[in-house]
Amino acid sequence: MGLTRDAVFFDALANHAQRSVAASTLLQEMLDRLEDAPALAKRISELEDEGDKITHGCLAALHQTWITPLDREEIHALITGLDNVLDCIEAAAMRVVLFEIDGALPDARGLAQAVVDACTVMSSAVESLKDMKRQPDLLALCVEINKIENVADGLYRNGLASLFKKGNDPLVVMKWRDIYDLMENATDRCEDVANIIEGIVLEHA
Repeated sequence: MGLTRDAVFFDALANHAQRSVAASTLLQEMLDRLEDAPALAKRISELEDEGDKITHGCLAALHQTWITPLDREEIHALITGLDNVLDCIEAAAMRVVLFEIDGALPDARGLAQAVVDACTVMSSAVESLKDMKRQPDLLALCVEINKIENVADGLYRNGLASLFKKGNDPLVVMKWRDIYDLMENATDRCEDVANIIEGIVLEHA
């Protein structure tokens, strides 16, 4: 019974993280195929809905389970952090559609790739949580996420600098700044998850 309940939490976390990988990949694809943006955004929203259901199920299980594989606060922080990542990705995708973006900027593509990279490594880290014997690997994955977030910061700054060059349409600047903010926030939220995982690993060392 104990193993079964452990699996409920580890599976929920892993499944949620996998949806961020899928959503971020679709966001990246959206910037390359803007003519398909509405359909891709719809699929991303579906993934976000699935993530919400996983979150609610995980929180319900927390209330129903006496002994959990990690501290309750840690599980709550992780599932909430994962939800925040997916929310940022969906928000960015919806802005692309709502703003009727018809051409992707190079820095936007770079940021989208950083989101994919961060989500992919985050998913690997979450999946590895079930085996605390892999502590060095887990810590290495957390460091990798931090590095990706630093790359995203640089792309974000370069993107803003390019946007605010003299002569750019103010409306275009406003639209892309919003999208840039959300994509950079997605990598920040991945880093938040990495920091939680790092704390769990150090606590259980």
